Amino acid sequence: MISSDIAQGQGDKAARPLSLSGHVGFDGLPHQLVNKSTCQGFCFNILCIGETGIGKSTLMDTLFSTNFENFESSHFEPKVKLSAKTYDLQEGNVRLKLTIVNTVGFGDQMNKQQSYQHIVDYIDTQFESYLQEELKIKRSLHNYHDSRIHACLYFIAPSGHSLKSLDLVTMKKLDSKVNIIPVIAKADTISKSELHKFKLKIMSELVSNGVQIYQFPTDDETVSSINSAMNGILPFAVVGSTEEVKIGNKMVKARQYPWGVVQVENENHCDFVKLREMLICVNMEDLREQTHTRHYELYRRCKLEEMGFRDTDPESKPVSLQETYESKRQEFQGELQRREEEMRQSFVQRVKEKETELKEKERELQSKFEQLKRMHQEEKAKLDEKRRTLEDEINTFSNKKAAAELLQGQPFNTNSSNLKKDKDRKNAGFM
Repeated sequence: MISSDIAQGQGDKAARPLSLSGHVGFDGLPHQLVNKSTCQGFCFNILCIGETGIGKSTLMDTLFSTNFENFESSHFEPKVKLSAKTYDLQEGNVRLKLTIVNTVGFGDQMNKQQSYQHIVDYIDTQFESYLQEELKIKRSLHNYHDSRIHACLYFIAPSGHSLKSLDLVTMKKLDSKVNIIPVIAKADTISKSELHKFKLKIMSELVSNGVQIYQFPTDDETVSSINSAMNGILPFAVVGSTEEVKIGNKMVKARQYPWGVVQVENENHCDFVKLREMLICVNMEDLREQTHTRHYELYRRCKLEEMGFRDTDPESKPVSLQETYESKRQEFQGELQRREEEMRQSFVQRVKEKETELKEKERELQSKFEQLKRMHQEEKAKLDEKRRTLEDEINTFSNKKAAAELLQGQPFNTNSSNLKKDKDRKNAGFM
């Protein structure tokens, strides 16, 4: 009976409204939330995509009224590199941890087909880091530095014609991963009429190619009117400058040319103020929320589905995480045992093949050894034969030499004795 009442209570989703007879105090929850958020501070991560020298760093300096660490980039980078730098900013009593990610070398390579891949990999890496932190048993998300990209400012070159194929491909690959806000950089290089036509051409190409850029939310009545108007102005045509020029009696940020001055914060000259209002003042929290609830949730769902986790079984019945875990564990153990058996069989087969190979080589070596042994014996026999022949020849030669010496010695002795006898006879005659 109790369980049926609980089930009935859970099934009844409509809560019964009640009136309060006095002050309770939970009307102060918004103030508590504001105070807590102010103490913790906020984080905001911006990705700037654009060609080298298009004005990304200058616009960031102008947006936040400061000078970030900027280094000149070369046009000869072998591949696209993403450089992320984090800064602590404070305005009033609000602290902001700002991360600016710059795409160094984007569009500078001869082969631009894979220029976007490094950006996609970087965004996915940040999602994966957050997912791993979220899946930990002991999580610390309250002080975890969220590095997920909240806004992507895509800088379009002011050609006045159409978008480049690289721009369309890159934005198409990123529109499901990040909030894309297209901006026309260095908008002071084209006329107002050309700029208006260029904006229409860009939006037409984005729609025809199915690229979904970030749309400012219109569900909040307090900002619906201004956001609706700003959605019709996209893409923003911006001019950045940190230099100040004296206009009248005040100093303003501007770019000075021989023909005149372009004021950065003059809405008649460019859309910089509109971009700053929409990006920072009005919709910064919505960009953070969209990143978490839309882009990150899509990545998280895809990754968990790849891992085999489902909310329902094939019969559309709810499946608990424990059941899914046990199923995946058994599946993994079965796969592990299968792979172990395959590896064992493969190892045994390789050992047998190696043994056969070694035995064959051993037989070859034994055969070569026997052949060399026979050759050695034959050579030894030949050398022995030659040695005996040489010894016989030496003996024969020695005998012949001795005989010759003997023969040469006999006539000499006979002649000596005859000469002595003749001398004796002569001496006797004189006597």
